[in-house]
Amino acid sequence: MKYQAYEEYKDSGVELISKLPASWRILRGKFVFTEYSVRSVTGKETLLSVSEYYGVKPRGDVIDKGDFLSRAESLVDYKKCEKNDLVMNIMLAWKRGLGVTKYDGIVSPAYSVFRFSENVSSDYMHYLLRTDTYTGHFKTRSTGVIDSRLRLYPESFGNVPILLPSTDEQETIANFLDHETAKIDALIEKQQQLIKLLKEKRQAVISHAVTKGLNSNAPMRDSGVEWLGDVPEHWVTKVKLTNVSESNRGSFVNGPFGSDLLACELREDGVPVIYIRDLKRTGYKRKSTVCVTSEKAEQLDVCKVKSGDVLISKVGDPPGAACVYPENEADAIITQDVIRIRVDRNVVTPLFLTMLLNSDFGQMVINDISVEGTRKRVSLGDFKATRFILPELSEQNDIVTYVDDTCEKIDHLIARSFNGVDLIKERRTALISAAVTGKIDVRNWQAPEPSNKNNNKEVAA
Repeated sequence: MKYQAYEEYKDSGVELISKLPASWRILRGKFVFTEYSVRSVTGKETLLSVSEYYGVKPRGDVIDKGDFLSRAESLVDYKKCEKNDLVMNIMLAWKRGLGVTKYDGIVSPAYSVFRFSENVSSDYMHYLLRTDTYTGHFKTRSTGVIDSRLRLYPESFGNVPILLPSTDEQETIANFLDHETAKIDALIEKQQQLIKLLKEKRQAVISHAVTKGLNSNAPMRDSGVEWLGDVPEHWVTKVKLTNVSESNRGSFVNGPFGSDLLACELREDGVPVIYIRDLKRTGYKRKSTVCVTSEKAEQLDVCKVKSGDVLISKVGDPPGAACVYPENEADAIITQDVIRIRVDRNVVTPLFLTMLLNSDFGQMVINDISVEGTRKRVSLGDFKATRFILPELSEQNDIVTYVDDTCEKIDHLIARSFNGVDLIKERRTALISAAVTGKIDVRNWQAPEPSNKNNNKEVAA
């Protein structure tokens, strides 16, 4: 949809934006909002959270399973806020860490809370202050040497120039954006549901291939596992996982414990150190940036990793993510939360083993030996003792080829869907910015009437 620009613009007089509609004003923040600090006496109010992704929401609605509502012993003296107040994390304002709350509640005492004057639409301000234009400006006004130490203090925030159309126009812009972003968000949700379905299909392809094989006419027999059902008759069952590794010492290990690998020994260059964050069920992708010296790596030779090794996470929600260490990566060492198997290639191929471990069957087996804690964990000994099913090598290779080919097509569709989501999000961001900075004129916009398919139905005589 194309939108019209305003008929007349003027120089803004500030570096934040070059031109703005002729009828708009610019006021310093201190004339638009006022900081206030009222503290909780009981700490019993709803604890709110501020995020760059969703703005302000109750903390209980957004925390991950098993996470703490708060690590503080008491919420007494937390700052109170009311619906339509602006809440700002002063350390993350430059990263969109602020927003208007739609809830009464309390926030961290380290946050700042502001209340708007009567001639300001809080919904308009929520959109305006979270644009790239403003968050970029916040960064230039923040104090600190590095990003993790930047702070936008209330005094500096109060001097930020605020673009102000009339109150009625602010409300129209906010209503327009509520309506249009809701439609865009619905499109994003559809794409995300498609991605979810494609990922489920991918998992189903892997799980079926590594537990049922590729020949639908093959004779089957009971696996002895109730939730697994029948498996091909000629497959070997109850193969101990420790028996798929090479027979030499150090073929099936986890990384060194704290006394063997100290934080002070980590550095930016040298032999890479592999953490569980580098292991994905879709493959190895290094995110870690730390290394050790080659001398330290020699001391920990038993924990070394080379191409073709199978890596598994001991910790996670759930644990057990497995991948093959690729050929283009340098030799590395693993941390204590990573298991490395150097497989006996006369028994199993590395890719088939990772597919088996990542299948529904593999995840169920690993879940059965997991120990609950802050995060689930499996011990090396228990993991070695787990039992799996295996076809012959030639059939393993056929299954790997089939799964790779099929998943490559699914992964292509997933990538296209992710790209579609990114493009839709970019459109959403651009539309918000255009509306709140006056690049488009929505003053005559009206919310469409709700559609009712029964309105004009003729009743047969």
